[in-house]
Amino acid sequence: MVVTDTSAIIAVITNSIERDVLIEMTRNASLVAPASVHWEIGNAFSSLLRRRLIDLTGVGEAIEAYEATPIRFVDIDLERAIQIAGELAIYAYDAYLIVCAQQTRAPLPTLDRGLARSARRAAVTILEVP
Repeated sequence: MVVTDTSAIIAVITNSIERDVLIEMTRNASLVAPASVHWEIGNAFSSLLRRRLIDLTGVGEAIEAYEATPIRFVDIDLERAIQIAGELAIYAYDAYLIVCAQQTRAPLPTLDRGLARSARRAAVTILEVP
């Protein structure tokens, strides 16, 4: 089992240079994420649209690829997440991922350096993406 975040999902879907490494890291692992990742994906796609890095046709194809990705969304302890957000001075969205990793005892591959630093401080195993 591996906790996936938005940065990893978007990197795979958009064929970024980290794509193959992320796929290899998660091969034969089930993917889990807090439900918030679903909405973060939408925000990431709208950001790509605003910056004209993708068009509506590309977004449609990307959403199809995302929806075909087998991710099990898990409920997280909201109170614990807000506590972690306060302790680490981070956004709740990052805290949701940290709590998800803690609850499932699963590692977290991420391209988000800030999230990786915070997750390490919370004793979450990070899978390094070179």
